[in-house]
Amino acid sequence: MRLSIRCAGELYKGRFVVLIRCLIKGVIMSDYLIRGTAADLMIRAFAVDVTDTVEEARKRHETTPVVTAALGRLLAAGAMMGSTMKGEDDILTLMIRSEGPIKGITVTTNSHGEVKGYPLVPQVMIPPKYKGKLDVGGAIGPGTLTIIMDLGMKEPYSGQIELQTGEIGDDIAYYYTMSEQTPSAVGLGVMVDTDCSVKHAGGFMIQLMPDATEEVISTLEDRIAKMPQVTTLMEEGMGPKEILEMILEGMDLSFSDDAGMPVCFRCNCSEDRMLKALATIKKSDIQELIDEGESVEVVCHFCNTKYNISVDKLKELL
Repeated sequence: MRLSIRCAGELYKGRFVVLIRCLIKGVIMSDYLIRGTAADLMIRAFAVDVTDTVEEARKRHETTPVVTAALGRLLAAGAMMGSTMKGEDDILTLMIRSEGPIKGITVTTNSHGEVKGYPLVPQVMIPPKYKGKLDVGGAIGPGTLTIIMDLGMKEPYSGQIELQTGEIGDDIAYYYTMSEQTPSAVGLGVMVDTDCSVKHAGGFMIQLMPDATEEVISTLEDRIAKMPQVTTLMEEGMGPKEILEMILEGMDLSFSDDAGMPVCFRCNCSEDRMLKALATIKKSDIQELIDEGESVEVVCHFCNTKYNISVDKLKELL
């Protein structure tokens, strides 16, 4: 029998620990995130390269190109949004539920650059929007975006918006403007190679503080409207730092950390966590599994790792 279980988040303190754990998982640590401020603190800016992170997610979930692009964009957004959280143990979840063939995507992240996520339907084939452009908006369709922030309070904060385009970047920007009254520009992109692997994936997020002047706003609007797509810039050899320098040229851009924050796909699932999840179901259901006399295959939603739970271990749950 095969069961599917969604693992809850678990956090580890410090970026050094994140780096070590990502290396242990065998993930190449070239992905990173840059944060900065500009225009006398009227602007805060983020940019991220998540190429290896998205490729790891693609391989784990065996996604088709349009699903890879959709999942990759939400992973990039999650990494940047997660870096805004202050607490060591804070958890951010981005959840899309929609009427398109993908049906939905869930991404969970923390403040240390660890992200994980999964699509509800990993295999979706639809025509491109136009030549060379995957139709992410068409694959997602109408729906909602829910942002859940677990900040260690009694109840997590939750905000929800209707999807505006399904292109994800526009929807994240709309969420910040409507739910947090923070005007934002968000650019996200995933370039899928001819062999369906991820060639480039990343994004930027520019946010205006309440004291931003009309001159600063007008300059940003003009530059962002004229700039190429994120993946085009990455194809030309630009990284997160260079992308922010291009957008905020002449606006006294200052980086909080020149080296950036490591980012990686990491799931904290384990057999022990799966047993704890199984322990929450009815005893009669556990007994039914035992009576079948076969081990139970439990699969983690986020990383597709499979765990075979023996009958003896099921008995221990009772």
